[in-house]
Amino acid sequence: MSGSRITFLDGQSGQPQALERVIAQVRRQLDGPTLDRLHTAERPLLGGIGASYAALAVPVEVLRGHGVPAQRVLASEIEDGLRGFDTDLLIGVSQGGRSSETIAAFKAARGVPTLAVLNVTPSPLGELADLTVGMGNEPDSYASTVGFTATVVALDLIAGAIAGRRGDPWDGIAAHAESVRARAGQVVAALRSRAARCVAADCVASGASRVSAEEAALLLREVPRMPAAASVTRNYLHGEMESAGNTLHLVFGDGREVELARSLSAAGHLTLLITAQDVEVADSLGVVRLPQCAPSARVVLETVVVQELVAALSDERGVPIESFVFANDDTKEGGVDAADFELASPVAVA
Repeated sequence: MSGSRITFLDGQSGQPQALERVIAQVRRQLDGPTLDRLHTAERPLLGGIGASYAALAVPVEVLRGHGVPAQRVLASEIEDGLRGFDTDLLIGVSQGGRSSETIAAFKAARGVPTLAVLNVTPSPLGELADLTVGMGNEPDSYASTVGFTATVVALDLIAGAIAGRRGDPWDGIAAHAESVRARAGQVVAALRSRAARCVAADCVASGASRVSAEEAALLLREVPRMPAAASVTRNYLHGEMESAGNTLHLVFGDGREVELARSLSAAGHLTLLITAQDVEVADSLGVVRLPQCAPSARVVLETVVVQELVAALSDERGVPIESFVFANDDTKEGGVDAADFELASPVAVA
């Protein structure tokens, strides 16, 4: 079963309201018996593939911040079982519940309780799981908009439940998402023409914002078809940045990232800094200012900026959004639905 498909642009415009629905939905599910069972987890292992794997850096950050040992792995790493992993709960993420690697991991997880985090229910992964947390079958675009940000929300709430966190960071997220999108639109409009001529992109962040960097690299490849890579800030400083040249740089953060963005732009490399700091724009440096908020909520707002950027670059480069080239039939249980490739956002081909 597939979830309802909408265009990327519709996903962007309806995202704030969808996030509010998902927050309410997940909060309800984390009451009662599910919450009691999550409280018993002491060593969660989190697995996913693609964008779902990227999103898992959020709960790892939350859990470790509360003293709970947590690790994320590609679901394909545990298709043959959990040997070598000391875990008492396997959390698997698949928005549609059909990712073949995550399904194989659940089948191999003998003797360990499993929790599936899903948007689409019922689904093959949900049928294998001991526990499920669903996001309410929210319509999503093929290059995910709502589905991804909703997954970040759900994973943060689940991690908070495991850690015994009081409260959560999600009140007011819809209004923040709307204002950040408007701000991003203005900044992106000023740099889109030059950015579209770049040959590749580097996406750099640390902490929970690694999610944003990894998702940005994926969306840049999927939507405007720009080669892109994600790096952790400190690792990027150790040589990776030396290949800069006709490249776009997306830098997320408030610490060393600010000086990194200034260094790159001062050398003439087009840089977009997404930060909560008050940083002055400069030649080759665009800045999207974020409100101060918890790391998980910040990831959602950073992703809103990324979505605005990739939609603009897709238009500028004449690549219709969601005009995917490769349909890998072995990545989804039951194969790929050809209809997913027929729904493209209304972007004209040059």
